[in-house]
Amino acid sequence: MSQPPATRPSRTPSLPLRLGASWITNAVVLAIVTVLLPRVTASGAGTLIVAAAVFGVLNTIVKPLLRFITIPLAVLTLGVAWFFVSLLMLVLTSDIVSGFHINGFLGLVEATVIVWAVNLALDFLPGPWQVTARRRRLRRAS
Repeated sequence: MSQPPATRPSRTPSLPLRLGASWITNAVVLAIVTVLLPRVTASGAGTLIVAAAVFGVLNTIVKPLLRFITIPLAVLTLGVAWFFVSLLMLVLTSDIVSGFHINGFLGLVEATVIVWAVNLALDFLPGPWQVTARRRRLRRAS
């Protein structure tokens, strides 16, 4: 009688771990932004945690929808339109979370660039936020 093949344990982090990692990284990114930019303020650590949760939900649900809708505009602008989609996520976070404020368009642009740069740096660090990047590397290797 044959036994079923042994299954290898999945190396993909669980959904709660990925959501937790996303929430923590968003909080760190927003904290970095508030430290570096005088135009971005948060009334406290609790506000940053709430802003990170809101920012994470917006980036998970709203941003992909907006990116899909703006594909033609992104093609015409060589991707610049997607910068403004990212900027909008910060505007919405600032509007939703009282105590988290981004003052002026220049402050929004600077904050968006810093969020982008920190997220780019995180893409090169191993962690649960790299699930899709890990899958891409595995596909390329095979």
